[in-house]
Amino acid sequence: MKSLTELQDFFKDGYKHYLPFLTIDCAIFGYHDQQLKLLLVKNKIIIDWCLPGGFVKRGEKLDEAAGRITQERTGIKNLFLKQFKTFGDPGRNLYEKFDKQKFADLTGIEIQEDHWLMDHTVSIGFYAITDISNASPEADVFSSECAWFPIDNLPELAFDHDAMVKEALLTMRVHLYHFPIGKNMLPEKFTLKDIHAFYETMIGKKLNPSNFPNKLIALGLLEKLDEKKNIGAHRSPTFYRFNTEVYDQALKEGLVLA
Repeated sequence: MKSLTELQDFFKDGYKHYLPFLTIDCAIFGYHDQQLKLLLVKNKIIIDWCLPGGFVKRGEKLDEAAGRITQERTGIKNLFLKQFKTFGDPGRNLYEKFDKQKFADLTGIEIQEDHWLMDHTVSIGFYAITDISNASPEADVFSSECAWFPIDNLPELAFDHDAMVKEALLTMRVHLYHFPIGKNMLPEKFTLKDIHAFYETMIGKKLNPSNFPNKLIALGLLEKLDEKKNIGAHRSPTFYRFNTEVYDQALKEGLVLA
């Protein structure tokens, strides 16, 4: 939501257009220069950092809702998205932290205990992966900031989002062995050292410097090019690229990298 009017309409009549008590929260991981980061937003009312999220529109598929939310925050369409877990424990919204007066000052709306947003909600977690250099993080009328944080130096998060991030990171790292994800986060042509560094960063552990790239080649994911990277007097490494047909098929059917 970009304007105060949109926000006021949402809190007044949002239940007519969105499914009450069902939300999407997105852990958006970003990769750049061998760093893994997470996109967070700071809520103006709770005054805490949290994951980007939102309600599901009536008639909207869950994947569509997640895609809409990630696009609104990053400016990028069709990010790699996977659902990882549903969260619905009682009290997970922590409305005792909700500052009703601050909300009224911000929006001109007084929230009562029986308001449609004050009830227990269930949130479906999705994770997404993008190249930080391609993203344009954007706050909205309900958040004061939207920024990337190193995955190993995150602030304390609101609600149950700390648990969400742990689950998202674990699931993403398991999925890395079954779905290729590097096509939109590496240059069109790259060296085996580049893709090895990418996977080490994303998985968070050391990988065999020869066995792992060779596995990608054996699966047909990588194509060797008749071109080398010019790095001066040292041995020039060969460039590779993703085989688009094999890559797209692996996204649909999965594979085994381990």
